[in-house]
Amino acid sequence: MRRVISSVAVTLLVAMAGPVSAQVDPDAVYDLVEHHHADNDGVSIHYVTMGEGPTVLFLHGFPNQWYDWRYQMADLATDHQVVALSLRGYNRSDRPAGVEQYEMEHLTGDVRAVLRDLGVERATIVGHDWGGIIAWFFAQNHPELTEYLVIYNRPHPRPRRREMALNNEQKRRSAYIARFTTNPGDLGGMEAERRSERWAGTVWYDRYLEAYRRSDYEAMLNYYRAYYPAPPWMVDESPIVPIEMPVLEFHGLDDRAYVNESLNGTWDLLARDLTLVTLPGVGHNSQNTGDIAFVTRMLRAWLDLQRARP
Repeated sequence: MRRVISSVAVTLLVAMAGPVSAQVDPDAVYDLVEHHHADNDGVSIHYVTMGEGPTVLFLHGFPNQWYDWRYQMADLATDHQVVALSLRGYNRSDRPAGVEQYEMEHLTGDVRAVLRDLGVERATIVGHDWGGIIAWFFAQNHPELTEYLVIYNRPHPRPRRREMALNNEQKRRSAYIARFTTNPGDLGGMEAERRSERWAGTVWYDRYLEAYRRSDYEAMLNYYRAYYPAPPWMVDESPIVPIEMPVLEFHGLDDRAYVNESLNGTWDLLARDLTLVTLPGVGHNSQNTGDIAFVTRMLRAWLDLQRARP
């Protein structure tokens, strides 16, 4: 049975979770994780782990790093095994050359490779932005490996394409994609120092700076070149493959990348329940801006309630 949980239910759900259970300082996560590499057909994918229990695997977005998940990792590591990837092209993962290396089958294959390396049969998959795109497709194509799906600010690909095709405001907001996909090279956009400025004055500045210096901006842009066709963009009319597990979706309503109409119809693409949490006043990076304690506590509460279902 499909259903969208109301804001009242969300309030009750968070209240049931009790106080925030984090026992790890998010700033300490960098030093507490264990580092690993998984092989996907010769491409080495870096990932970190911390804690024990059910596996929750985090996928970061563009142009971010695994560090973006430190708040959620710190909280859940008390009774979960938390895992965070460096997507291919980023940080300590390999940076294979060629647009074809960033096609979706390779990106979802990286997630499979990490789960195989971990020796776990299923995981909760959590994604933001590009990590969210990968998470949607991974859950759709590998339901047997996906226990639950959690998305931060990345609408389902189908309504996202619809709005890119039909909504003039979304076309305006998506102009950067056309620039990325129609111009070769790295477009001179890495600028590691500028990318790291947000964290100036914190222990994370040097960590982000180092990670960006290790990353490949052309590889990041190849995600767009491999996934998005050249404009004009068209409505996706392929057969619907429903998502078979419960979904928790957070969406900052001030996201400048996606019109909020991109959320419409998501429930028609799911075979199970959707919990949609909209966040007024919050932008694209809803996992680590705005009310971070709320979205972190909500994630834990939702997982607890899902696992308590008969």
